[in-house]
Amino acid sequence: MAPVFQQINTQALQPYKAQTITQGEALKRGIAPLRKFMLSQVREKDLALFLSLSKLPRPRNADDIPTMTLIPAYVVSELKTAFQIGFLIFIPFLVLDMVVASVLMSMGMMMLRRYDLPPLQDPLFVLVDGWDW
Repeated sequence: MAPVFQQINTQALQPYKAQTITQGEALKRGIAPLRKFMLSQVREKDLALFLSLSKLPRPRNADDIPTMTLIPAYVVSELKTAFQIGFLIFIPFLVLDMVVASVLMSMGMMMLRRYDLPPLQDPLFVLVDGWDW
């Protein structure tokens, strides 16, 4: 997003602060790069959902999509992506917990409480250099 914010800064914010353009013109110049970015990142399915919920006529092109419809579609799209990433990060830890539980059960340690064991995931996470993936 840094290039988008730099473009907004140079095209809209700095001229507005220098009082060379009006507030309305700054808003128009600033929203254009942001809309372009959101349109490139939003899922078509989410955008179609919010367009149908807005009950507006079907837009002919991307410029006809209202910004107030594009913003929630973009947010929902990014939240879906974040939940998918979170789930994919969660799966290896779940598998590791299942393996540790199976090993402990096979050794007859089924009554051993979780905090009686040293945390096995943390050293493994550090050993496989998990922060740099």
